[in-house]
Amino acid sequence: MTATTPLRRSPDRPEQAPGPGSSPARRRRRGDRPRGPLHPATWAPTAVVVLLLGVGWSAVSAEHPYILPRLSDVGLTLVDRPEVFLANAWSTLSIALIGVACGAGIAFVLALVMSEVPVVRRALMPLAVVLNVTPVVALAPGLVVAFGFGLAPKVIVTGIITFFPVLINVATGLRAVPEPVLHVFRTLHASRFEVLWRLRIPYGLPYTLAALRVVMPLSIVGAVVAEFVAAGSSGGLGTLIRTSASAARLDSVYAAIACLAAMGVLMLALVSAVERRVLFWHESQRTHASRPRRSHLVQRTEERPR
Repeated sequence: MTATTPLRRSPDRPEQAPGPGSSPARRRRRGDRPRGPLHPATWAPTAVVVLLLGVGWSAVSAEHPYILPRLSDVGLTLVDRPEVFLANAWSTLSIALIGVACGAGIAFVLALVMSEVPVVRRALMPLAVVLNVTPVVALAPGLVVAFGFGLAPKVIVTGIITFFPVLINVATGLRAVPEPVLHVFRTLHASRFEVLWRLRIPYGLPYTLAALRVVMPLSIVGAVVAEFVAAGSSGGLGTLIRTSASAARLDSVYAAIACLAAMGVLMLALVSAVERRVLFWHESQRTHASRPRRSHLVQRTEERPR
């Protein structure tokens, strides 16, 4: 009985390496391909949800018009009086921007001081927590009495609402620097200002922008709350919602709410665009859809003539 010997390839014909598509590790997955904002996989799920919500809204408004107005009525209200909604939207937006600038700016500076002086952190952090858990609606009437019905109480209310998230995120980011990196800076005899400017602030920048993604739309809420509680307010979408609700004009109420939602989405999109531009080096902005490089063996095998 003779044993069969395995077939051997000819030495002049080298063994071909598997192509990049044959190995599962090198195969490009369909779900990892980069998708732009116009790709159907990006906007189609949201479009389906919005369509379903619109159908449900239309069904409820057809049966109960005193609960939800028709979407056509809301659209006609926006089209018939665009100057009214634009003027009130600008009033609310100005309050929101000034309030978030004041609240976030003070919180950022205070977080820097707290990161450098632990005594200040232990002294002021409990007060910041108390301010955060205090209902701002309860503080607003006192602010109106103290500062009148002008811009000041509305800006203060908006600043209070946006203060605490920025303070917590920035303080966490400044303290989250790895200890080995700090040891390297101390070895190089870096000053406290150099450590703060060249290490702590860049390392805490993702935390700061994450806080801005939260507080920028939240400032719209603060401005509307301030307009609600300021009885003498003469402008703003919050005032428009209050007066329309008292007159049972649901179409105007939901038209103003649609303007507020659009403003919040635009502010969030603006912060996200700045975050992608500034944090291009951070891991959170790196895409996982980059195609893996092929090894030199595969490239040489493909380039070799058969």
